[in-house]
Amino acid sequence: MKIAIIGQGYVGQTLAVGAATSGFEILGIDINSKLIQELMVGQSFVPGISRNLLISLIEKKKYTPTSNAELMSNCEIIIIAVPTPIDKNRNPDITLLRDACKSIQKYASADVLIISESTSYPGTLRNLIKPMIEKNTNTRFEYAVAPERVDPGNEKWNLRNTTRVISGLTDSATNKAITFYSKFCQNIYRASSPEVAEAAKLLENTFRQVNIALVNEFSHIMSSLDISANEVVEAASSKPFGFMKFLPSIGVGGHCIPVDPEYLTYFARNKGIRSPLIDTANKINFERPTQVIDRIEKYVGFKLIGKRIQIVGIAYKTGVVDIRESPAIELILKLRNMGVIVSWHDPVIKMWQDEESTPLDPSVDLGLIITPHSDIDLGVWKNSKTTVLDLSVTSQDLGWPRIL
Repeated sequence: MKIAIIGQGYVGQTLAVGAATSGFEILGIDINSKLIQELMVGQSFVPGISRNLLISLIEKKKYTPTSNAELMSNCEIIIIAVPTPIDKNRNPDITLLRDACKSIQKYASADVLIISESTSYPGTLRNLIKPMIEKNTNTRFEYAVAPERVDPGNEKWNLRNTTRVISGLTDSATNKAITFYSKFCQNIYRASSPEVAEAAKLLENTFRQVNIALVNEFSHIMSSLDISANEVVEAASSKPFGFMKFLPSIGVGGHCIPVDPEYLTYFARNKGIRSPLIDTANKINFERPTQVIDRIEKYVGFKLIGKRIQIVGIAYKTGVVDIRESPAIELILKLRNMGVIVSWHDPVIKMWQDEESTPLDPSVDLGLIITPHSDIDLGVWKNSKTTVLDLSVTSQDLGWPRIL
């Protein structure tokens, strides 16, 4: 069976490799020609997908990365796995989702099963994707949703052992989607409607956003009392029920936690429904870098204006080549707007806005550890006795004060 997957980012590429290793012939479509060229020679930015595996799948014709959407015309299933970010006003940006629908309308054959893995508000499959694809055409398709649950770099939970929530617009579509995903997903949850599945994805990450905001606000309160919020969290975590551990941070990043709750509140606003708790959580985490700067100045005892600061790790997560919504980026921009001289070191990202990662500098006035990738040698700072603060979300003791 031939499957087309539109979008070859973290979600699409993970799905493509998982399905290809299960015997399906996968067409991986992406408009980013540079990404396609890199995939063709075995370069992957997704943790756990090796060069040897990619090359093997490509040589066996189980996985074909391409920018030619016309090739989807002979596929039986077409999966939409494009990013659904937020715009500068923090409203949903479904431009890529619409573009994917236009490509499907243009090239897909009749009776194809179309599955959306892209995160969006409830009703997207029924009220946007289906009408767009079937506009001005007599060709009809089947539709289902199976919201992605990819957690890049997670060594415990992966595509195979993470339960997949699935629902279609018809029983036939649901059954076909379940049959497909069951080949490489151990557990399937059959939702009663696509809207339930779409809303479940938003709830998952809104839950995390709200709880991260809670612990960040709690951290701010503890700071005023000179109590370590991290120690309090560890103490609370000793309770075997009724508590889930979240650690203080400088904010939230990535393609899910800072974004999905905005889709939920956008949907609520359009229905005339207020969501004050979620709105507040979004605001707390979005503004967190400003609060952290105040905390830094209080701890070091001097104003940061004119000082030389180096930040370690600008990716939103350790070991992941992704800076989407990274709070480290926001921290850099805010510090520079204050007049701080900021450099950064990240061997995983290497390049951001025409800036290159710089080697660790022992002569800076202050070092800030945000995302401590495993291949970063912090010995330069330790040996030089550089003033360093640990702002990372990790239970690992890196040897410097944790002020969150």
